[in-house]
Amino acid sequence: MSENIFKWKFNRLGGIDQVMLCSGEEICRLRELDPKLWMALSCPAHGLELETRLLELIDTDKDGRIRVPEVLAAVDWVCARLKDPATMIDAPDVMPLAVIDDSRPEGLRAKQTAQAILVSLGKADATAISAADMQAALSGSAGGEFNGDGILPPLPTFSPAVQQFIQVTLNIIGGLKDGSGQPGININIAEALLQTLKDWRQWEETVSGAGAPLGPDTSDAWTLMQELKPKFDDYFLRCELASYAPQSTETLNPPQDMFVQHDNAVLLTPDLKDFPLSRVAANRPLDLEEGLNPAWRASVERFLALTSRYLNNPHQLTRENWLAIQQAFANYGAIYAEKPDVPKLAVEFPPTQGLGELGAELINSLLDTDVFERFRELAEKDASFPAPAADIADLERLLYYHCHLHRLLLNFVSFHTFYALKHEAAFQAGTLYIDGKSCLLCVPVSDINAHSALAGYSELFLLYLQCTRKAGPGTDEPEGERLIAAAITSGSSDLLIEGRNGVFIDNQGFDWDAQVVKVISKPINLRDAVWEPYKKFAGMISDQISKFATSKQQNMFNQAEQSISAAVQNPATPVSGGGKFDIARSAGIFAAIGLALGALGTALASLARAAFSLEWWQFPLVILGVFLIISGPSVIIAWLKLRVRTLGPLLEASGWATNNRLPINISLANKLTFTAKLPANAQHSAKDPLHNPRRWPIWALLAALLISAIVGWLWFYNSRDISSAVEKAASGIVHTVENSTQPKPGDELPVNK
Repeated sequence: MSENIFKWKFNRLGGIDQVMLCSGEEICRLRELDPKLWMALSCPAHGLELETRLLELIDTDKDGRIRVPEVLAAVDWVCARLKDPATMIDAPDVMPLAVIDDSRPEGLRAKQTAQAILVSLGKADATAISAADMQAALSGSAGGEFNGDGILPPLPTFSPAVQQFIQVTLNIIGGLKDGSGQPGININIAEALLQTLKDWRQWEETVSGAGAPLGPDTSDAWTLMQELKPKFDDYFLRCELASYAPQSTETLNPPQDMFVQHDNAVLLTPDLKDFPLSRVAANRPLDLEEGLNPAWRASVERFLALTSRYLNNPHQLTRENWLAIQQAFANYGAIYAEKPDVPKLAVEFPPTQGLGELGAELINSLLDTDVFERFRELAEKDASFPAPAADIADLERLLYYHCHLHRLLLNFVSFHTFYALKHEAAFQAGTLYIDGKSCLLCVPVSDINAHSALAGYSELFLLYLQCTRKAGPGTDEPEGERLIAAAITSGSSDLLIEGRNGVFIDNQGFDWDAQVVKVISKPINLRDAVWEPYKKFAGMISDQISKFATSKQQNMFNQAEQSISAAVQNPATPVSGGGKFDIARSAGIFAAIGLALGALGTALASLARAAFSLEWWQFPLVILGVFLIISGPSVIIAWLKLRVRTLGPLLEASGWATNNRLPINISLANKLTFTAKLPANAQHSAKDPLHNPRRWPIWALLAALLISAIVGWLWFYNSRDISSAVEKAASGIVHTVENSTQPKPGDELPVNK
């Protein structure tokens, strides 16, 4: 095995082996690290708690996402311009010029650009450059006349003639994007226009010297001629075929069924353009007054009006006339074919106008003045600007990569920032305060339903909150609405319900009103799981009692309403207090009650026999066993869910592509959510003037003493005899109830009124 294999340093954080990236060599060799060992494969390029400009620079394809190849390209780019990439680790917000590797051409150019910017800002002695300096340089290069990119847009600070020259060039040739984002032209595009205008004017002089067959109307007639030539040739060819083969005349004309309605609509003009110019017949001239295709009438009439000197009849065009017109335009057509074409350059803004649309006056104005020379002077001045726009852009990229790229790596290649809890991770949007808790794991959300469908697999107790904020007048503070998902990882969840209000503090320190709009309930800790069955049972009993009381109350109101209604409708009828008491029917009810009491007595006797057969030291074990039977399943389920809590689905729902489970163990969970605690040095007084004295501790003590005395007395005497006594007492109760339910003569009772 080779001894030159690089040794990566990994650290165990949160149960995962994560690369440290604590040296410049590790950063430079990042391309050699297997991407399967990275914590993330992609993430959104917006909504992260990182420098927005850094994310924009890394997202080179502008698709709104950052992927592994883009991160590697950024690392390679910055390592080629720094002396030691280790200076990016915990880098300040300014970049010292000494960290730039000026032994390489790209580094030397970046350092010279930084020095030129500092000199232009009056900081010639500065040894570091900041983001504020870059912003000032970018504003000057983007908003001023010159920015060093050699591209000049039609700025209002230029003379009207230069503005017109630039705009004409943009319309005819096209343009490039200036450093400010505006369309402009460089010296190459300007020279291309100048040569094109010279060729055009020379061509027009050649055309004029050759003579125009129709004088000033020649150009219009030539344009119409090029449009109509295929139709004229087609028509006269059809007429010749009809003369040669008369039986084909019907075939040469359009079919008759094409001139009726079809597809529930009349024949449209675009369909007519495909038909011959007129009805085809042997040796028939093209007649304007009879049978001309309506789709071509305007063009044909205009053409014949312009070429009337070549026609025998101004309303007809014969084949001989058409050949004579073509012959007259033969020389003009040969020269016209040599018309110069506009060169096609590699531009970002395509041309929008044809050269022939400029007119001779404007072309002569652009060629006969010194406007091109004035543009050349401006372009040369722009090119000699101390810091070209391209170099400024590269220096800006180097500054942001040096100051902030390492933090992105610790939130992408590894999640050291999150698991070390030293700083907020890139996906942590702020802190939520609610129900005496502060929650650090808050992530931005765009769609609650879509997010919760996937985030639920994280096994985290999640609150989805609608956050709103209004900024004061005249301030630049954030305002509006935003959605977040907050993970509750410790404390109690009893009062975390929909509609609960809290306060969200973003990472910039601005507070937002937050309201819970959705809850995904999951176990938070084992303590709550122990008492969960009892809470559910108590809640069920409370609900049943509430339903029973509500039902009885409603029945009472209904009976009262019926009685009052009956009394109002029939005042003479006395209100009945009920029918006769049917002792026979009631006997079944009492018998059922007796059976229930008997069963209860038997059960109590069995429990008493079993309980009093135990030794005193066995009682705590029985109580513990019952407690484990009730709470054990809930605790086991909660433990299984708590140990599989993971950050992965929560981030996946926010647009990340994670590469690991990213577990959240109990130790980390306790550091992501804090509950309210008094300070260690706080002075506390237990005297509450509004506290009502409670006597339940005294009553509880007396009850405990009484129960202890009874239990001791039962053991002192024979507990089994006591069990038998309990059975006999229960049997006596059943026997008494059964005898009391037997009907006897004269048991009918009068109805109470």
